[in-house]
Amino acid sequence: MDAVDIERPEELGRLALFADLPAGEIEAILRSCERMRYSEGEWVLREGETNSALYMIVDGEVATVIGDVDRRVLSKGSFFGEVSALLGEPASASITARSAVTCLVVPGGEVRDFLLAHPLLAVRMLMAEARRLKTASEWHA
Repeated sequence: MDAVDIERPEELGRLALFADLPAGEIEAILRSCERMRYSEGEWVLREGETNSALYMIVDGEVATVIGDVDRRVLSKGSFFGEVSALLGEPASASITARSAVTCLVVPGGEVRDFLLAHPLLAVRMLMAEARRLKTASEWHA
């Protein structure tokens, strides 16, 4: 898939997380998020940090690192940081950019209100969390 131009809201709808959202809602999401760019190899988040936020990847790939071991790769349309942001706890993993990465970021203290304002997005994130939990459970079985 080609890069997503987040300056053009209709392109954000190409990602599953935002698919079929009304244009007005996508524009509201863009207005309420900070755009952050990270270079390949740059740390986005470090395990144990307390400055929580919700990160939604709109371009590029990151690696989830726990205890110096790469655990999972997340690409555009994925998200991370939601657990520590919602629980007000330190990050449970580190995240490093595997390529140039662009994220939409919601500061930790605003995540709950952001998700309540965008219920379809919240449901999609909950479904992704359920898949992650199911996969982790099957892996440990």
